[in-house]
Amino acid sequence: MIFVENEFAPLKRVVVAQSEFGYPIQPKEDDLRFLNETELQESLNNKEIWGKNFAEVYPDLQKQWELERINLTQVLQRYGVEVFHPRKLTNAEKNAVGKDGYANFFCRDPFFTIGNFVIEGSLRFLQRRNEVFPLREIFEKVVYPEDCIYIAVPQPEITDDTDLTLGKGPFLEGGDVLVYDKTVFVGNSGLASNDLGIFWLTKLLKPHGYTVKKIELHPNILHLDCALGFVKEGLMIICEDAFINGVPELFNDWRKIKVSLKEATSLATNGLPVSSDVYITDPVFKHIGEQIAQEGITVEYIDFNISRSFGGAFRCSTQPLLRKF
Repeated sequence: MIFVENEFAPLKRVVVAQSEFGYPIQPKEDDLRFLNETELQESLNNKEIWGKNFAEVYPDLQKQWELERINLTQVLQRYGVEVFHPRKLTNAEKNAVGKDGYANFFCRDPFFTIGNFVIEGSLRFLQRRNEVFPLREIFEKVVYPEDCIYIAVPQPEITDDTDLTLGKGPFLEGGDVLVYDKTVFVGNSGLASNDLGIFWLTKLLKPHGYTVKKIELHPNILHLDCALGFVKEGLMIICEDAFINGVPELFNDWRKIKVSLKEATSLATNGLPVSSDVYITDPVFKHIGEQIAQEGITVEYIDFNISRSFGGAFRCSTQPLLRKF
């Protein structure tokens, strides 16, 4: 079965990301503004890493990064979750974008699941536009046989190298998409999903009874799940400073564990509910985990330092295929 009811219903089937990244030959500062200051300066100023494979430059950190995803997989399997992994990138896929590098590291964004819709996204950053290819073997094996709708966002236009906007898209990325039953929230910071992508999603889902709500985000926030994370019904982790027009009224009565903009850029909101009773986060956010535990929720801690250095954590590293009460 393929179905995602919301962000905290029991997780039963999920894709967990690989750990592959190739640095661009010439990084663009504006596209990296979502990173914390340390990682931003490393990416911009360390020319020795430009155009190289992360595993080649930092072999020990690569092993640590892979271990993070192994540990996550083991925790999920301990709770009875069926886990799938994308294949690795081929050499042709790595070379396809040329000087802009490549990525196969956060499967949340290349596709997403809303109800029984499995939707291939349209990613803004050039090095991520082929990231869906390693996932398609999973789609053939798991999605095609099921009674669900499988569809892709239109391919974005190809722009001139001087166009820093990267065109009008449409852009629509899974990290921006949060599902709350028949309401779908989509973030827009200028770095990822955009108005045209949100309009496309609205056009797709409205006839099926869904309401799509756009959330304007702080320009240094990559995705909505870097500013807001549902833990269970009535409880969320949120960076209120990231919301340009305020927090949606729907959540006025929810209990809010509040974090700063600095914590948000370190992925404080990007934990992962296994269910309404179990939540995964990084030990660096133990002060948040302690507040969650006070609600009677079991908190599992996994060191995700390397994953977070790339601008994503637990939600970014996973994409559910089945979440249902």
